Amino acid sequence: MRREGRMTQAQRRALTVLWQHFGVETQAPLDPIILFGRYAPLVLEIGFGDGESLAAMASADPAVNYLGLEVHRPGIGHLLLRAETLALTNLRVMCADAVEVLERQVPDDCLDRVQIFFPDPWPKARHHKRRLIQPPFIALLVQKLKAEGQLHIATDCEDYAHSMLNLLNATPALINQAVGKGFAPRPTYRPPTRFEQRGWRLGHRSWDLLFTRHDRIEEP
Repeated sequence: MRREGRMTQAQRRALTVLWQHFGVETQAPLDPIILFGRYAPLVLEIGFGDGESLAAMASADPAVNYLGLEVHRPGIGHLLLRAETLALTNLRVMCADAVEVLERQVPDDCLDRVQIFFPDPWPKARHHKRRLIQPPFIALLVQKLKAEGQLHIATDCEDYAHSMLNLLNATPALINQAVGKGFAPRPTYRPPTRFEQRGWRLGHRSWDLLFTRHDRIEEP
């Protein structure tokens, strides 16, 4: 569901004015070439928060198309303002549920990378069933990734990190890119968030998981 929260006047303006340029409203299947006006590698970020890192990645890599999904409207407004400041042409934004978009709108074998940074860890054991990274969702991501496409997840919750690592390592269609099938160093293309940097100052750490889809998936 869409989440409002506290919104600044600038964010409200962005959602009205800038959404016309960067926003995607259609509920029809997406055609990346029509959406971006060109053919290029396509990265999907699910839950981009305030969008600072997504805007930075899109700015640093203009040859790649970036599609961001988020339901927190103030965060979307913040990203739109950054996109305007950086004059981004390779970014599109959707305010929608990720599962619904993946199931209904994203074609199979379409995505070069899916990135999910700091999903809600739901730390209480009784709430673990609400976590996003579960076997059915992983299977859906695999279906949408291209052969040798990448899945990149990051978290600052150790329990969630190990839970995701076990689930992803147990997925036959995915190959762990880290040495020893463990966690990977943070790739240079992923800028640390302000929240993450604050955690580092407090002695916390983050875990990155990097997997690629097999070039062929055996039929069950």
